[in-house]
Amino acid sequence: MKWKKIEEQFFKALMILSTVVIVASFFLIVGTIVSKGLPSLSWEMLSEIPTGDFYMGGEGGILNSIVGSLYIAAGSSLLALLISLPIVIYINVYLKKSSWMGNLTRLGYDVLFGMPSIVYGAFGFTLMIYLGMKASLLGGIIAVTLLIIPIMVRTMDEVVRSVPKELFEASYSLGATRYETAFVLLKQVAPGIFTAILLAFGRGIGDVASVMFTAGFSNDLPQSLQDPASTLPLAVFNQLSSPVEEVQARAYGAALILTIVVLLISISARMMSKRLSKNKI
Repeated sequence: MKWKKIEEQFFKALMILSTVVIVASFFLIVGTIVSKGLPSLSWEMLSEIPTGDFYMGGEGGILNSIVGSLYIAAGSSLLALLISLPIVIYINVYLKKSSWMGNLTRLGYDVLFGMPSIVYGAFGFTLMIYLGMKASLLGGIIAVTLLIIPIMVRTMDEVVRSVPKELFEASYSLGATRYETAFVLLKQVAPGIFTAILLAFGRGIGDVASVMFTAGFSNDLPQSLQDPASTLPLAVFNQLSSPVEEVQARAYGAALILTIVVLLISISARMMSKRLSKNKI
């Protein structure tokens, strides 16, 4: 009994220590970004595009990067949802749970989930060359879509698999087809779908490797899908590479903006998820 008690206390202390380390790391990272980024923030930085000498201490802002990030993250999340949702419905509604195709599909997305984002960027760049495309907003959307599809599929798949099988049996017993059952299922897992979209959007808006060679870079706002587009992660990277201390400080400001955007999206998604949860059957 004494050794069991010592073992219990040891693992309890280990869990407390792990929690403290994680929480402290979070506040350290956020505190560093806020303390270094807040002084450099200004309305000019948020509302203007960069001038030619912006990265050498000139005037201007990062409006082009903010807009480009939102365009790419929103476009890729929408496109990934249109591709991922039918896949999840098919492997959970139309295939048997023990189906080899369903298991193989999940294994494939597990492998894709763990691939570095630079691989998707390289594949997207190769695909663009094959199709004769130039670095553009569309190229960035395609590359980020490939990156976040595995995230969205695996997240939604786990949510759908947690639905009790009695729901399917009740739907079929009432004479519903698989197509109609899929709509019942979507209503049940709507909060989980929003969570998947949130995870995918957060990954897409914060990734730099997949858009470095596919989206290009421009000081102007993208006017069409064929125009190159800047993103906030690229803005942070380019500004930190500058030898000018003022520009390096702006990089932390851009990182702070990126953090705030992700936080606002997270809060909004949670509020929508909570509201939708009230309508679950």
